[in-house]
Amino acid sequence: MANPVKLTPKRLKELQDEMVWMKTVREKEIAEMIREARSFGDLSENSEYDEAKDQQGKLFSHEAEVQAILDNYVLIDEVAKDNTIINLGCNVTVLDLEFDEEQTYHIVGSQEADPMNGFISEESPFGQALIGHVVEDEILVEAPAGSMRFKVLGISVS
Repeated sequence: MANPVKLTPKRLKELQDEMVWMKTVREKEIAEMIREARSFGDLSENSEYDEAKDQQGKLFSHEAEVQAILDNYVLIDEVAKDNTIINLGCNVTVLDLEFDEEQTYHIVGSQEADPMNGFISEESPFGQALIGHVVEDEILVEAPAGSMRFKVLGISVS
């Protein structure tokens, strides 16, 4: 059995809504595209038919991926029970000791990671380094560019 995917309630709802949309709206749109393309005649030289079938295959593949997540997830409680230790769902403010810059991150599951917007996966090297630490801890993160040092300045819950 695969490792469960960690999701916030918000992300779970987004995936459920996406699955409903794919099954009710998008599948019908693509079926109509295939029907229309078939009406053009010879399928061996029908690029519209080939494109519609390609889109159908991509849709079914994506549906399978989303369904696999929905079949194997663990819900992350957005209200962390302890704001003294870094865990999933926490907001963490750190000080980059090399550049003397403060940064704030939200620790999320891999499905919601968006590092450019401050959402760090708990499975990433940085996320793994943060989990379990408390305010005032210094953390060493191994990165491709070398080791980076951070100090935990604050932990809060959303």
